[in-house]
Amino acid sequence: MSAINTSASGFLKETTRYPTVIAGAILLGIILLIAFLTPLLSNTDPSYIDAARRAQPASASHWFGTDMLGRDLYTRVLYGAQVSLIVGFAVAVLSTIGGLAIGLMSGFVKAIDAVVMRFMDGLMSIPAILLAVALMSISKGSVTNVIIAITIAEIPRTARLVRGTVLSLREQPYVEAAVAGGTRLPTIIFKHILPNTLAPLIVQATYVCASAMISESILSFIGAGVPPVIPSWGNIMAEGRALWLVKPFIIFYPAVFLSITVLAINLLGDGLRDMLDPRNAQRTTSR
Repeated sequence: MSAINTSASGFLKETTRYPTVIAGAILLGIILLIAFLTPLLSNTDPSYIDAARRAQPASASHWFGTDMLGRDLYTRVLYGAQVSLIVGFAVAVLSTIGGLAIGLMSGFVKAIDAVVMRFMDGLMSIPAILLAVALMSISKGSVTNVIIAITIAEIPRTARLVRGTVLSLREQPYVEAAVAGGTRLPTIIFKHILPNTLAPLIVQATYVCASAMISESILSFIGAGVPPVIPSWGNIMAEGRALWLVKPFIIFYPAVFLSITVLAINLLGDGLRDMLDPRNAQRTTSR
């Protein structure tokens, strides 16, 4: 137990040296708390239509105002946070797992590398958002399909990152010694390669999460993502664009929440990149 406490306190002490990690974690924690407590923060049905109060500005009864159908904008923005966070975290996890598996095998097995990475290169030649739009055009609009479409678009980048790391690591003396000693490939991968790919993967996952949230908003904004009956930040902005010149607040609030969330994730990713960089650790040790 003492060893666990020591490692935990050491990690927290190390984290305090990187203010971007703290700032990103605090901002993201607040957004997560808001999304988790949405049913408590608002007891209004996000789909309830009050035609008599359409496109009303902020008031005591509607803190962010109402949209063009009279729905409470505050409630819809809070529920939209749940959709964006679910999509972002799900895509980050799935693309990391898929990219890790493809990258590890491609980095070690030349026969697989020659075929699989050419396919990955082909997918990467298509802009991620265009590929996601194309995939959504042949499927039904839903949160699950949005996650699948964006994940397919993000996997090649993660796979190439892992492959590059593996190609570098397999030339290290300790890996060559393990190969010469007859160590089985799975043992080499899980014991020597995988632990050294975790740091860049964690950083990459934060960027994928932020990118996925933006992609989901774009898909929903153009009508190719989450169905309009499900409140998401992209849907809310899409519904308010017709009134942008006269009622800009309909787009303003979801845009601000999306910007803050993406900023928080990027701050966290930048801080983790610096914290996990072995060159920074060496400089700290030398001091």
